[in-house]
Amino acid sequence: MTEVIIASDASWIINEVTAVLGGDDTSFRVVHSGAQVRGAVGTTTPDIVILDLQIGNMGGMATCIDLRLESGAGRLPEVPVLMLLDRAADVYLAQQSGANGWLVKPLDAFRLRKAINAVLDGGTYHETTAAGVA
Repeated sequence: MTEVIIASDASWIINEVTAVLGGDDTSFRVVHSGAQVRGAVGTTTPDIVILDLQIGNMGGMATCIDLRLESGAGRLPEVPVLMLLDRAADVYLAQQSGANGWLVKPLDAFRLRKAINAVLDGGTYHETTAAGVA
């Protein structure tokens, strides 16, 4: 079973991710702020964490950095992170945070599935525009 943590305060993002990945072999844990991600990862080690860049008072970049620091200190397991960016200019933030992959919104099912599969398979997925063209 694939365990997914989705961190977003936007219901449309949560709905889109669960629609793309939904099935009997996938379980979701949804958190609505970046500050909740560390606890969620500590409770159940997910196969992937999907972070919205703009969430609450601790955004996706800070959340990803926090996960990487906690993992480096041995307090949390290393987990793959896919970040959902608002614009191409945010790619720099995703690179600096240590995310395994990122997509630029608006999302579509094909690109989202492709990115999630790449990160779940141990790879990376990087795009710099919403169309996925570098």
